Amino acid sequence: MFEALSYESLQAYWWFIIALLGGILVFMMFVQGGQTLLGKLSSNEDEKTVLINLFGHKWEITFTTLVVFGGAFFASFPLFYSTSFGGAYYVWMIILFAFIIQAVSYEYRKKKNNFLGAKTYETFLFINGVIAPVFLGAAVSTFFTGSQFSVDKSRIVNMKSNVEAVISQWETPWHGLEAIWTTQHLAFLQNLALGLALFFLARVIALLYVKKMVADENILNKAQKCLKRNSILFLIFFLFWTVRLLFIDGFAIDAETGKVFMAPYKYLHNLLEMPLVLILLLIGVVSVLWGIYTGIFKNKTNAFWFVGVGTVLTVMAVFFIAAFNHTAYYPSTYDLQSSITLANSASSKFTLVVMSYVSLMVPFVLAYIIWAWKSMDNHKISIKEIKQEEIKY
Repeated sequence: MFEALSYESLQAYWWFIIALLGGILVFMMFVQGGQTLLGKLSSNEDEKTVLINLFGHKWEITFTTLVVFGGAFFASFPLFYSTSFGGAYYVWMIILFAFIIQAVSYEYRKKKNNFLGAKTYETFLFINGVIAPVFLGAAVSTFFTGSQFSVDKSRIVNMKSNVEAVISQWETPWHGLEAIWTTQHLAFLQNLALGLALFFLARVIALLYVKKMVADENILNKAQKCLKRNSILFLIFFLFWTVRLLFIDGFAIDAETGKVFMAPYKYLHNLLEMPLVLILLLIGVVSVLWGIYTGIFKNKTNAFWFVGVGTVLTVMAVFFIAAFNHTAYYPSTYDLQSSITLANSASSKFTLVVMSYVSLMVPFVLAYIIWAWKSMDNHKISIKEIKQEEIKY
């Protein structure tokens, strides 16, 4: 079946898988968003415990999605993986550390003889809730603003002379941190805007999840007030990022020569020249806006799913804009011809074919996750329930 597909079709198929996983990961970031709201939504230890257990039952899904997302990128587009994870390692090490302290916090917050104290682990959860969405959002934004690296495939290890070399090389001492702060250009504002948009979106989805799953009036009233503020901040940063994206120069690929060049309004043209992606983006954005509206003004519990599905669709559209229609999805501002594309970064056709058969298991994994999710969310959580049952987190 997959053997009959062209190499280009397999690349597009795996970019679709990457985009889907990326969308699910951004949606699941509501766990991180909830962790930053513990102090805002709780007035006492019982309310805080309700919230931590609410989000604690989902953190493993978020972490697993992140691992699968990274693994899929490594297997299907190894040049991107080696360039980004091997070059921008300050950013990725910070993100990894943030997820490590999250896992430790959920496991040890209520352990006996906890010498650090519950407050320390709650602080760790807050740190994870800020770092993960902001840094991941900024990293995704570099798909459009570029990074400073060089790629030379002739730098392969010479086995005879025993001289070690690397294909990709980062050309700044910041190793990825320049994505969120640099004095050399203003692209970091674009990256930071998407990071902050993702941060506030995570909080919005978390608040809608609280409204859907918590049976406590005090928490619900506070969640309603927080929802309005965070929704406005999300819309401001996302609107800034989106509008600016449509007017900046993009990293285009010459269809005949394969050379990368700067094209005015490239990402706007991508949307206009790919109507299905435009429709997907519009459906996603409208779904998010409708979910926020019904959550704030109609108090609908299904607003959580409208925003969730809309988030996945919107992120997928963003990934498609970044890579399809002759576009370099990981551009280099240091050397345009070092920019990474689907064509020059993909694994071999054999590898993509084998992995494509493995990907047929994804629907079964998703079905299991949905079943487990429904089992955990079959009733609302309350202080009374927390007191009657053994506290896990």
